[in-house]
Amino acid sequence: MHEESAADELPPAIEEALWAAPPHELIDVATGLLERHAGAAAEVLLIDYRQAFLVRTVPEEDGDEGLPVDNTAPGHAFAAQRTVSEGDAAHLPMTVKGERLGVLTVRVRDGGPDWLDAFAAVLARALKIADQGTDLYRRLRRRTRLTLAAEMQWDLLPPPAYDAAEFRFAGQLEPAYAVWGDNFDWSVSAETFTLTVGNGMGSGTTSAALTHLAVSALRNARRSGAGITDQAALGDQTLFARHRGEQHVATLLMEFELDTGRIRVVDAGSPQIYRSRGGVTDRIEFDAQMPLGMFGDTRYVTEEFTVEPGDRLVVVSDGVHTALSPSGVPFGRSALFQALRATRLQDPPEAVRSMIRSFVDYHDETSPADDAVIVCIDWTGRGA
Repeated sequence: MHEESAADELPPAIEEALWAAPPHELIDVATGLLERHAGAAAEVLLIDYRQAFLVRTVPEEDGDEGLPVDNTAPGHAFAAQRTVSEGDAAHLPMTVKGERLGVLTVRVRDGGPDWLDAFAAVLARALKIADQGTDLYRRLRRRTRLTLAAEMQWDLLPPPAYDAAEFRFAGQLEPAYAVWGDNFDWSVSAETFTLTVGNGMGSGTTSAALTHLAVSALRNARRSGAGITDQAALGDQTLFARHRGEQHVATLLMEFELDTGRIRVVDAGSPQIYRSRGGVTDRIEFDAQMPLGMFGDTRYVTEEFTVEPGDRLVVVSDGVHTALSPSGVPFGRSALFQALRATRLQDPPEAVRSMIRSFVDYHDETSPADDAVIVCIDWTGRGA
């Protein structure tokens, strides 16, 4: 999508009408505005939880599964994050600070008004806010029922992607509709970007509740101004007080210094970090420390390394690197490195989506034995 000029600005009356729409009526209001002011038929497609299909907000028929992201024009607009023309249709990506929500498809003759890009951008922001006031969009985005554990995990997640001046970030859970204890959390301030990737032991709602307690403890410490060692300590104490060491959460905590690219790390479990620099991809290893909740009095220490502009970091849980093919070969032996290399030129959200697809395909239509999380960070650096 091109940079907006003054001629591309959305007419104030149309923008005001979008912001004034009740949350559950926003899509109807948006398509009505396009019909009245642009003579255009329009539909909104939302990305499903697995990020494999664009689902229609007005299904064409019962059982309508939507459009695959792969090998369709709307899917190309979503994946490439640019407007794609198809006959009389324009497919415009809807994105907020790097988080890809879906695609706005507009059918209009002669190219339509010059404010369609601006309309899609405002609609995306309005959808992001409206999603907090209604269940409609979360219901539409699920192509099958979420398990209760998955519902707990998705509600716990922050936005799954974010663009900043210094970095671009994206993460995804799998199986999207039945995830258990794998999760990620992040926060950005003027000085730091903090990221945690965790893997609660067990399965089902027991694992989801365990991870929920761990993330809440880490957030409580972080929001009180604590660094990652104190965050880990509070998570450890909280889980031990509840479970007495019988359940724990393998956790990787990272704190990026935005000015310098220096990263402080607490490696308290099984998630692994891979770095791509130039044409080389390797694993960055740390001294293993006890998972959160194991003993309750663990003294966590940080280790450090530094990223350079152009570096990519990918963090995967053990559900990824230890996953077995039907013939018993671990995904982390070679297939993971192949996926990392194959997605190197993709932006983080699309790279994560592609890696998840490779991970699913690796099981050859069998179900993974464990849930998984993949997180990707592209480092630009401050002032670059």
